[in-house]
Amino acid sequence: MNLETLQKFKFERVLNEDPASHSTTVLGGFPLQDGTGISPAILRIEKLSLPSGVAENPRAIVNDFSLTESTDVYSWGLGWLKPTLERPDVKINIIHPATEVHIRKYSAQELRMVHETAELYERITKPYMDAFPPSRIQWVYDILSGKSEAEKVLFKDPSPESGFVILPDMKWDLITMSTLYLVAIVLTQDIRCLRDLRKHHLGMLRNIRSQATKVVQEKWGLADGSLRFYVHYQPSYYHFHVHIVHVKYVGTMGSTVGQAHLLDDIISLLELDSDDGPSVLERMTFTYALGEQHGLYKGMLAAQAGLDA
Repeated sequence: MNLETLQKFKFERVLNEDPASHSTTVLGGFPLQDGTGISPAILRIEKLSLPSGVAENPRAIVNDFSLTESTDVYSWGLGWLKPTLERPDVKINIIHPATEVHIRKYSAQELRMVHETAELYERITKPYMDAFPPSRIQWVYDILSGKSEAEKVLFKDPSPESGFVILPDMKWDLITMSTLYLVAIVLTQDIRCLRDLRKHHLGMLRNIRSQATKVVQEKWGLADGSLRFYVHYQPSYYHFHVHIVHVKYVGTMGSTVGQAHLLDDIISLLELDSDDGPSVLERMTFTYALGEQHGLYKGMLAAQAGLDA
């Protein structure tokens, strides 16, 4: 993908506008090579954080300023930064070809909190997960095999049972430290979500925590305690992975209560678990937010009435 290709994008409609993350997500498409139509695509355009140079030397970075208002000691107005190849203004994520599932995921939608008991997991969630074709997460397997993004991998433990890779997440601009965002993806396909974790996975979980801490210390000089580790439930894809962000990171819904579960809390729960029988993560009720476009929404919402009876 290059600028020439990007300029061929045909806009269809806005899927979502998020003032908190300074991002806009739009649906459109790119012309097919044979000229017979359009291949659906999603663009997410996000304004990047201001460079540190704004504070250090505003005169060198601010290109223009227009005063809006002034009263007593307070003045405010609009500014324009000088364009430079070294400091990009926006980050653009492209999903192409985009499926109907992608479109639903990135569309603005109403949210509802639901309670998923162990019984509802077996009856509703697990069949939903089982129905996903492996092709839906082929991109994950490509990363794990080294077929794609091999040059981005920061750490790899090759053990088939407890190994994992750590690499930057596509959400990070690779520049702004306060928005640092990495992901650890396990090699085994036996763990799809939180409920699949068992006490014997503790070594792997602790190793993810320690190796990620070591990586950011060595590569970016971040001190111990600079990272927040969490796991999504429901996750966006059903292959176990851990989100690793800077402790200052404030961003998406994925980092909020109702979806994000701290890795340290998960480790503590498993440490308290019994050695035999179903794990605590199998037995407990999870409460989380579901968007109306999510495949679990209708079934899980309908099942809530039975819980209140």
